[in-house]
Amino acid sequence: MEKIALISDIHGNMPAYEAVMNDIQERNVTQIICLGDLVGKGPHSEQIVDRVRETCEIVIQGNWDDFIGNKATDPVLLWQQERLGQERMAYLKELPFCCEFWMSGKFVRLFHASPRSVYERIQPWDSMESRLSMFESSEACGEQREADVAGYADVHNAFLQILKGRMLFNTGSVGNPLDMTQASYVLVEGHYASKQPGMFNLQHVRVPYNIELAVQHAKDERMPDAEAYILELRTGQYRGRKK
Repeated sequence: MEKIALISDIHGNMPAYEAVMNDIQERNVTQIICLGDLVGKGPHSEQIVDRVRETCEIVIQGNWDDFIGNKATDPVLLWQQERLGQERMAYLKELPFCCEFWMSGKFVRLFHASPRSVYERIQPWDSMESRLSMFESSEACGEQREADVAGYADVHNAFLQILKGRMLFNTGSVGNPLDMTQASYVLVEGHYASKQPGMFNLQHVRVPYNIELAVQHAKDERMPDAEAYILELRTGQYRGRKK
């Protein structure tokens, strides 16, 4: 029996990341997978990239990871790019699109935003057609088959839905949750790489962290446009910056 931790949307928030990693270390986790958006929004993107590379067995690409290395004029992006440096941005640009595996007889597909694009945003309240499309495959995926379990990130809203006998879930966000003011990640437990039906468990975990320390980090680093980020951390409500 394996237990896999799924983290995502850390967005340069080191206090939240450290709180989640401390919690994971207490749970006999066998593998950590990151569903993207290591960078942006918060003040310590470069530190998060280095730590995730050390601790996560698999890292897939998010929308911020994809566009952060593009030519920019926005002072917020330029500030992030300067701190990241070329080597880290090149690493982010080359991350794989998705992760697929069997667990306890279920075919699991993990991606950042949708099975088609890191920029296609689908919320838990969107149409049934949109949500069912999350089980589909695309040319960007590996196996050309529908998923039994589809997991994603991007929207910073943690949820689990059973749709026509299949499981759709969102990890929520480690560093920028927009549903409640606690870091979020997911534990998946079962027989890894097994096509035989067996026990399968999926659990959302919410972890309190020192929000005011994260706020102070943003102030200490003189991060541009810090006000919107700080309001999101303190309220758990979206303030209009890119997710």
